[in-house]
Amino acid sequence: MVYRSMHHFSDSVNLEDKQGRHHYASASQLLKVSMDLSSSLLPLEDNGFCMTTPGPSDTSKDEMESLKQELQKWKERLENAEKVKADLQVCKLSADKEYVKLQDELTSLKELEENLHKESIKSKDIHEKELCVLNQENSKLKKEIEKLKEDLAECNSELSWDGKIEKKVADMKVEFTHMEDTKDDFSDINTRCVFSVTSKIPFKLNQNQALLTFEDAEVAQRLIKTGKHTLNLDRKTTDVKAMPFALGMGIKFELHITISGKKIDVSEVPELSIPDDWVRDKLELNFYKSEHGGGEVENVKYDKKSRTAVITFLKPGAANGFVRSTKCPFFVNGRQYRLHVSPSTNVHMEKLQLYSGISKNSILLKGIAETEDDEESVQDMIEIHFQKPSNGGGETERIKYVSKGATWVCFEEDA
Repeated sequence: MVYRSMHHFSDSVNLEDKQGRHHYASASQLLKVSMDLSSSLLPLEDNGFCMTTPGPSDTSKDEMESLKQELQKWKERLENAEKVKADLQVCKLSADKEYVKLQDELTSLKELEENLHKESIKSKDIHEKELCVLNQENSKLKKEIEKLKEDLAECNSELSWDGKIEKKVADMKVEFTHMEDTKDDFSDINTRCVFSVTSKIPFKLNQNQALLTFEDAEVAQRLIKTGKHTLNLDRKTTDVKAMPFALGMGIKFELHITISGKKIDVSEVPELSIPDDWVRDKLELNFYKSEHGGGEVENVKYDKKSRTAVITFLKPGAANGFVRSTKCPFFVNGRQYRLHVSPSTNVHMEKLQLYSGISKNSILLKGIAETEDDEESVQDMIEIHFQKPSNGGGETERIKYVSKGATWVCFEEDA
C-alpha cells in the first residue's frame, strides 16, 4: 500500500489504493490491520496500499509531522504487544509443563492412596485375626487362672505349713550328746558342745480323712491287711479303707556350739555424742575392771550403727565370768547405763541328713462320709471303733480327723 494523500479528519486517515480509489480508516482500524499477532509485520505496499507524498494543497507540514509521530507510537505499541505475546507464549508453555507434572503427581498420589487403602484393609484384617487369637488366649488364661485359684485353695494348708517352719524347727527334738576335747594350750579357753537335732516329719491330712497311731505295730498292720472297715457314724454305716502312707521329708544333723573363753558380745551400747574411738576406750576401761571378772582387754570392735561391740580379753578364760550374767553396768560422764552381755558363740552344723519312711504303727482312713455331727464327736466314734479287739483294733496313742480343709500331722523319727 502507498500513501497517496492523507487528511486528518477526526482521527481518520484517507487512503488511496493503486487503482485510485479512496478509503477512509480510523487510527484504531489502521492499528487492527497492522497488529496481526499471528504474522510478522509487513510493509504497507504488501497490503495493497501505497504511500504518496502529500502536496502543499492536501495538508500542512505540521499535520504531516504529527501523523508520523503518532504512527511511530503505534509501531512501538505493536512491538511491545509482540513482546507481551512472546512472554505469554513462554508462560503458557511453562504452565503446560507444570500442569503435566502436577497431573503426574496427582496420579501418583491417587495410586498411593489406593495402595494405602488396600494396606489399611489388609492390616485391619490381620489385626482382627490377632485380636480374635488374643481373645481366645485370654479366655484360656482365665480358665487357667480359675484352675490355679482352685489349686491355691487346696494348697492353703501347705502354705500355712511354710509359715510354721520356723516354729517347727524351734520345736525340733534336741539332745546333748557329748563335749568335744579342746586342742588349745589352755583347757578353759573355749567350750565345745555337740547336740543331736532331729526334725519332726510332716504329713498332710486331707478332708474326710483320719489318722490313727496304735501302741502296737501289729494292730496297725492287721487293720491295713483287712483293708475295708464298716463304721457306725451318727446312726449310719459308712465303709472306710485303712491303708499305709508315706511320710514327708525330715532332717537330722549335729549342732556344734563353741563358747569362747576370751570373747564376749555386748549389745545395747548407748548412743553417745563422743567420737567412736572414745567409746572404744571407755568400753575397754569398763571391762578391764569389771566386777564380774574381766581383765586386760586385747581388742574392742565397736559398731555404732548396730550399737554392738565384741570384747576380746588377753587372758584365756576371762570371758567365763560373763556366762551367768546378762547385764553389766557402764559408766560414762557420771551416768550409769546397762549393757547386755553374752558369751561369744560360734554355731555350725555337721552331718546333715534327709530322711523319710513309713510309720508302722499308724494307719490312714479314707472315704469317711460327711455327717451332721461335729468333728470331735466323729473323731471319738472312730477311736472307739478301732479300740475294740472285736473290730481288730487295739490301744491308740493318738487320732486326728479332718472334716473340712486339710491339716498337717508331724511324726518323730522313731514313729
